[in-house]
Amino acid sequence: MHRFLWVLQIFLGIYFIFVGINHFIVPEGLPSAMSWMYDLSDGLHIVAGTAEILGGLGLILPGLTKIRPELTTFAAVGLIIVMPGAFIWHLGREGEIANMITNLVLIALLAVVAYGRWRRDPFPGTFGAPAT
Repeated sequence: MHRFLWVLQIFLGIYFIFVGINHFIVPEGLPSAMSWMYDLSDGLHIVAGTAEILGGLGLILPGLTKIRPELTTFAAVGLIIVMPGAFIWHLGREGEIANMITNLVLIALLAVVAYGRWRRDPFPGTFGAPAT
């Protein structure tokens, strides 16, 4: 389970960091699945981008550095809280069913990480880890 969670954390972390950075640069020629970024307000780009970058870093760095590894669970939960907003954004737009499904899949994967690092296979020394 430990390796599976690590793979999931790294995958999700890189994904959210990448999407978060795109909120700040909004490059020309994004794939059609990401064209919704052109319609977000500047304020929403800043809020969403910051949350996604910090959440992505929070999925990876605490476990790697062994500094406050319990923050991995909080990062996953924080991103779970952000994702319904993304779902609602796509819900109000035509033809973005695939993006809504992606949001739901991301919520499910983040829930696996949150539960896994909280109860199933917590990092040593965190609140869910067995006492030594």
